[in-house]
Amino acid sequence: MKYDAYKELLGRLRTPGVSLNYILSCNPVGRENWVYRHFFVRLDDNGTERVILSEDEFYKCGQVTQGKVYYHHSTPDDNSFLPAAYLERLDDIKNYDKPLWRVARYGRFGAAGTRVLPQFSVADNLEDFMNVVHSVPASMHFYGMDFGFEESYNAVISMAVNHEKRILYIYDEIYINRVTDDKFARHPKMLAHKEAEHEISADSEDPKAITYYRQEGYNMRKCKKFQGSRLSYTRKIKRFRQIICSPRCVNTIRELKDLTYKKDSKGNVIYDEFNIDPHTFSAIWYGLDDFILEDPKEQKFNSEVG
Repeated sequence: MKYDAYKELLGRLRTPGVSLNYILSCNPVGRENWVYRHFFVRLDDNGTERVILSEDEFYKCGQVTQGKVYYHHSTPDDNSFLPAAYLERLDDIKNYDKPLWRVARYGRFGAAGTRVLPQFSVADNLEDFMNVVHSVPASMHFYGMDFGFEESYNAVISMAVNHEKRILYIYDEIYINRVTDDKFARHPKMLAHKEAEHEISADSEDPKAITYYRQEGYNMRKCKKFQGSRLSYTRKIKRFRQIICSPRCVNTIRELKDLTYKKDSKGNVIYDEFNIDPHTFSAIWYGLDDFILEDPKEQKFNSEVG
């Protein structure tokens, strides 16, 4: 059921003198689904999340009343008619697809499908993480920007790369929509980029916006898009052994932690399409478009005999 249909039904059901109720049933899958965004965590125009009901509380209590909404959570264990063999098959999913196992076995929101970035993680200690970031030479810091306005978001991502260890650090983000370029250019974090003269590689599909930011004094250039660049950029990011994200980059975490590939009508994975439109991922692509990270399979090794 689409969100537009749900909103339409809210205005259709009307009968005098009786209590009107909606009963919705959902098998939780991705957090990008409108059910999660409407009943659990909402996102405002500034990219700030407002928690309506935390997942942990929901799973712990099982039954929660929040305002005029009654939440009920159940798992296969609540169905006394399920045969033991069925539960064993669900448990076996853990051996080959943990995200799907959490969804199917315990009814929790998560990724059901092939994750794009299985090496993505969130730093446990922000201070230690930033100390590592600051130790990376300035030449290995990169900044990318994806443009958005109405449904999509302006996303600016700050990154540092440890080339030797093949680690990508994501340490800052700006994530806002429904804001014009003149206002976005005055955002405090954007002004910090301007003052530091960071080179920002931005989406080449909006040359007018790039020209505006350059006129405002920003060191901004257009990224190098080409036929097949989505797939090429995705493969490049996947070559990092680790992608460690600051816990402050909540929108990057939300978009990339459970990012999965789309599938075609036959169930085949489409390697340059995803379950959501990940603006932070696009910003990462653009910021690293000039950075070369060799494919380990293509590295040449020299050896001496004798």
